[in-house]
Amino acid sequence: MKDMPLALRPREKLLSMGPTALADAELLALLLRTGMKGLGVLQLAEKVLQDLGGLSGLLQAHPQQLSKVKGLGPAKRAELLAVMEMARRSMTGSLRTQPVFTSPQLVKDYLQMRLGALPHEVFAVLFLDAQQKLIACEELFRGTLTQTSVYPREVVKRSLELNAANLILAHNHPSGALEPSRADELLTQTLKSSLQLVDVRVLDHLVVSRHGAVSFAERGLM
Repeated sequence: MKDMPLALRPREKLLSMGPTALADAELLALLLRTGMKGLGVLQLAEKVLQDLGGLSGLLQAHPQQLSKVKGLGPAKRAELLAVMEMARRSMTGSLRTQPVFTSPQLVKDYLQMRLGALPHEVFAVLFLDAQQKLIACEELFRGTLTQTSVYPREVVKRSLELNAANLILAHNHPSGALEPSRADELLTQTLKSSLQLVDVRVLDHLVVSRHGAVSFAERGLM
């Protein structure tokens, strides 16, 4: 970095031109601050992004994934995890203060960041109030998800405990595939029917992976 012209160094470039002028690797280099033997900090940043599947993969990475990336010691991992948690909390705060239908992409980004990179299947629920603002997001079931492993009574019980009026269902596909299965559709209909009995509305069901998110509502499957 010291060999680069002053105006092209990430920090000076950011201060003079703004953060949007920086490439992903340059932004990450600012957080890493130092490289490793044989690699400058910008080269290390490029390697980290390559290993984790880009900036999206980095933001979804879990501590154990970061620990396997050569060049990321405890201090660097701690700083990255802190930044990632700040991003998650910022998204959560936005969902708590505005109706989810005003920002459907934020919901997708939030769920992708939270569930997309998990190595196992998880079924999560966003519990919403009558104004469709977030009350809580909870992972209720884990493992291979079928109609028999996701219990409607547990979803109903938790909805009543939180006084939720609306829900968004979500689960991840660790394989990376985003196409909803027939079992996913059947599970959605089962949960909708059960929740209707207690006057709780299911607004959507999202399938997420590290590659993106698919909305049942947008597909006309709700």
